[in-house]
Amino acid sequence: MAILKSYGVRLRESTPQFPRPNLCDNYKRRNVKWRSPQAAVIPNFHLPMRSFEVKNRTSADDIKSLRLITAIKTPYLPDGRFDLEAYDDLMHMQIENGAEAVIVGGTTGEGQLMSWDEHIMLIGHTVNCFGGSIKVIGNTGSNSTREAIHATEQGFAVGMHAALHINPYYGKTSLDGLISHFDSVLPMGPTIIYNVPSRTGQDIPPHVINNVAQSPNLAGIKECVGNDRIEQYTGNGIVVWSGNDDQCHDARWSHGATGVISVTSNLVPGLMRELMFGGKNPSLNAKLLPLIEWLFQEPNPVGLNTALAQLGVVRPVFRLPYVPLPLEKRVGFVNLVKEIGRENFVGKNDVQVLDDDDFILVGRY
Repeated sequence: MAILKSYGVRLRESTPQFPRPNLCDNYKRRNVKWRSPQAAVIPNFHLPMRSFEVKNRTSADDIKSLRLITAIKTPYLPDGRFDLEAYDDLMHMQIENGAEAVIVGGTTGEGQLMSWDEHIMLIGHTVNCFGGSIKVIGNTGSNSTREAIHATEQGFAVGMHAALHINPYYGKTSLDGLISHFDSVLPMGPTIIYNVPSRTGQDIPPHVINNVAQSPNLAGIKECVGNDRIEQYTGNGIVVWSGNDDQCHDARWSHGATGVISVTSNLVPGLMRELMFGGKNPSLNAKLLPLIEWLFQEPNPVGLNTALAQLGVVRPVFRLPYVPLPLEKRVGFVNLVKEIGRENFVGKNDVQVLDDDDFILVGRY
């Protein structure tokens, strides 16, 4: 009993003593007019981009001059996680061969198969490792405006130089809705708008682009509709990159395009740089067309993933629903490499056909 009493005394002594509330203070607090935090009432307030300490702050003009932008591939480990060692090797090859920028987590990079955590991590990794040597453009677009805003805030916060934004797909909106969607993300930083109706099911017409072009943050358009549309924009002073590798030579030298956002440059960056910087070169363009046609015989990035695995620069791992091209198509790629010259392709290993059993398909990762 004495022990229990002693414990009770110590418990009372250790209990924290809080000051009694002052009724007068409560009255004063109730009569003070509450004011909202300032950030909550400023329209289009995006905290990361209001700071002058954001890494790699870039103007839209810095992006407008880029001629060769590679939509970089994302390689995987056998369990489906990112293979950052292989990714870094791919980035080094792009820089060494003259690419000026990369799109991280685009369609080619399989952003559609990533969680947003993976997505932003890869953008940040690319910036931290290579942002001083090459421009990093993060694909932070979405068919949800809320997600596009949040991802773009995060992308700029980790240092990306510009954002790539697609129009809302599947759950399509009106033309006024497109304008409102883009107006919601443009204030955050340099932006490239991506028009690819074959994937989204909706064209972004010139009326929309001419409207949002009033923003100083619009760097330009990645346009996949064709060279007539490109010339329509460039004639009005809007910067355009061709989104079609098979049309990019003519787009660059005959229709006013600034350059290309390319898939093929994952494989032959040096040749694609020559195509964008070296003046009209129909013979080089003709040399590359069979490779480009091979790459796009199935929806991108199926061909590219297969080719990079055959070149030995990435593991033959596919995140489903993508699967490798069949054997006869892989044999065709080996022949294309021989015709164009192995020295023009990334990597140093001999190109291989690979057996079907060499490929790993990952559905859960």
